[in-house]
Amino acid sequence: MRPLRYSINVTLDGCCDHRAGIPDEELHRHAVENLRQADALLFGRVTYQMMEAAFRRPAPAGARQKKLRNADCGTLRAGQRRVDGQAAPGARCEVGDDRASTLAELGLIDEYEFVVHPRLAGHGPTLFAGLSKRVDLKLVSRLEFGSGAVAMRYEPRR
Repeated sequence: MRPLRYSINVTLDGCCDHRAGIPDEELHRHAVENLRQADALLFGRVTYQMMEAAFRRPAPAGARQKKLRNADCGTLRAGQRRVDGQAAPGARCEVGDDRASTLAELGLIDEYEFVVHPRLAGHGPTLFAGLSKRVDLKLVSRLEFGSGAVAMRYEPRR
């Protein structure tokens, strides 16, 4: 089964508001490539509404991506990854920030990617608010960008 990946931009002080990051063409290309590789995208309402305009563009021929408004975490807990009610074996998903705590608590996230921006925002939402247990991670890759941002990919230690 392909991994469920949580991917997010975050400032050095933990702010995950999309407006707090450094706008940069290189980072944009990295994000687009991540989206291109995903079989499904799991977004909550806020992230979905922010991305909705991009979803309205016609998909290239043969594209298999589906857009989801809300993840059914109960279905994911049962080990059945579903996309629009259809079984999606082997789906690699990009997960939005508002579902991450629930998925992390259930041990369902296979990869975490944090794109850390060299900025202190001093405000905004933070990652994994309300997480009730610690999740230990192992660094598996790192990619530095010209802006000073660093994409770090982790896997949970099991």
